[in-house]
Formats: sequence, structure tokens, C-alpha cells
Amino acid sequence: MNHQPVSIKVFVEPMFGENALLVSAAGSRGRVGWAVDPSFPPHSERLVDYARDHGITIERIILTHGHGDHIAGIDVVHAAFPQASVMISAADEPMLRDPELNLSAPFGLEIAIAAPVTEHLEPGTLSLGTTEWHVLDTSGHSPGGRSLYCPAAGLVITGDALFAGSIGRTDFPGSNHLQLISNIRQNLLSLPGDTIVYSGHGVTTTIENERKSNPFLSE
Repeated sequence: MNHQPVSIKVFVEPMFGENALLVSAAGSRGRVGWAVDPSFPPHSERLVDYARDHGITIERIILTHGHGDHIAGIDVVHAAFPQASVMISAADEPMLRDPELNLSAPFGLEIAIAAPVTEHLEPGTLSLGTTEWHVLDTSGHSPGGRSLYCPAAGLVITGDALFAGSIGRTDFPGSNHLQLISNIRQNLLSLPGDTIVYSGHGVTTTIENERKSNPFLSE
């Protein structure tokens, strides 16, 4: 989907219904992109193929949090774009190497990522081409959950913090329900109402829709 000056291509992994995103924008030397939450092959491979076919150089692999369905394709993308920085919060970084922490072990998947983390994803700003993004603290579903907000494009990527009509589960190890609700209210519901929300699962929504109708967030 095109949100000038940003484009987003969604790759839905069918086993967990996880939304991996290829976010791209114009850069000084052509189109550049982020792979956000790349999931299991072959969908991570399709993301790589799409980037190559459309002349997009992936500069960063960004993880909104460290659960297995959101990290399973990191090594596939990193092998194709070895110059790409791998970014995750410091609090969630241990989940990349530990199948118990990333919750893949109970499914018999035993996910452990080999690619090194090169930057920690902490509240602040990032640049993608000519666009500026704000990294927001939306921890609570996981210890270090993050969201990515681009004012110029009018969109926010929330991982598993906020969904259309729901929020992330908080019955997992390291989850904190009150923390998640507080962070959603402070850092997401405070965004402009027409901001489009790209969640880690399910369809897009808007901040205004969630303010008005999300049963977990109603006033």
C-alpha cells in the first residue's frame, strides 16, 4: 500500500497469521527499506524476492518484539542483505537466542537467530530515506515491545501491542497488562485519529477507531 512518501508491502504468514512488512521510501541512491518482523519461510523469502524485484535495498531488519513468529525470518533476510542492521530492544534481545523465551519451544520449533544485533531499538528517532520515524515504547505484551510512527506518512506499526479491536496478550512470561494499557494510551492513542495502524496480526485500523470502539481501551 502506498502512503506517500512511504510504501508498505505486507506478507501474511499463514500458520500464525503474522504480518511481516517491507517498508520502503526513496533514498539518495535509490529505494531503501526496512524488513519489519520477518516471519517463517517461505514468506521471508518472498519478502526478499519482492525487495530485489523492486530495487529496494533493505537497510534494517527491525523487530517490534522478540516472539518467535515475528523473528523466524531474520536470518533469511540477513543472508540476502548482510549489510542490514538488526534492531530489537535491549529488553527483548535475549529472546532471539532462546526458544523458551521467544515461545517457539512449546510449538516444537526451537527458533534461535544467528544474525547479530547491531543496534538496540529504543525510544527516539530513525530515518528511512527522506522520512523520519519515531520509536515508541509499547512494552507490556513483551518486556521491550516497540512501535514505529511516521508522521509524514500518517501511519504507525504496532507489532502485537495494538490490534483492530484488541490488544496484545499479557498472559505470557514477561508480559504486563497494566504497562501495556498505559503505553497504548500514552504513546498510541495520543497520535492523530486518522493515523493508520499496521498491526502484527489482522487488518489495518485507525487510531480513532480504536479510541472509540476497542473494548480494552474504552473510556
